[in-house]
Amino acid sequence: MSDELVHREVLSPNFNERALPISMVVLHYTEMKPVETAIEKMCDPDAEVSAHYCITEDGEVIRLVPEEKRAWHAGASYWRGHKDVNSASIGIELDHPGHGLGYREFAEAQIDALVPLLHRIVKNYDIPRANVVGHSCVAPARKIDPGELFPWDRLAEYGLCLPKPEKLELGDPFDNDGSFYLALERFGYDITDGHKAVEAFQRRWRPDRIDGQIDGQIRAILFQLLLDRDRGATR
Repeated sequence: MSDELVHREVLSPNFNERALPISMVVLHYTEMKPVETAIEKMCDPDAEVSAHYCITEDGEVIRLVPEEKRAWHAGASYWRGHKDVNSASIGIELDHPGHGLGYREFAEAQIDALVPLLHRIVKNYDIPRANVVGHSCVAPARKIDPGELFPWDRLAEYGLCLPKPEKLELGDPFDNDGSFYLALERFGYDITDGHKAVEAFQRRWRPDRIDGQIDGQIRAILFQLLLDRDRGATR
């Protein structure tokens, strides 16, 4: 193996062939400690789970599944019309205790290793910033990772994901919850469980208050995201 961004390979048997071209990246946390526990699970045929990469808190990048193959990281999920998110995405697991084992800030060395890897993936596959998402974005009814402490702002500084809108031009544009849900679906979320979908949106775009309630602030944020997208400013 010769790859300046990958420190070692621990190849998993848990993959199959893609049915779609790569157009997304999904970020996860492992919620297992130590990291070798997560690696073992992702290499266990009985577990039927895997990811393309796992990045330790020390910044070690481990390849588990070749990018051209379909890893099994997203499960039942949906994003912008894609129901087979595994086929369309590259999955990156971040070694982290998660909410179940003591949620905390992500390690600096880990994010330092994620940034160049993500940059290469986004460049190689021409992935839109709007399609660099968390597991909670694509499976809001089931998942909350990587969670409210994940440094999306830092990735946005490098152009690797969408930034939070700074200017909310038109304030609160939706006159009822139904119109908000339709707009949320238009942006890309699965709204089957409306409350969970709102929580997922808040976790990504307003992480300081996650209550599942539709309020003026998140309505304005969503409208601005859609407005920017329609202008072609959010690729």
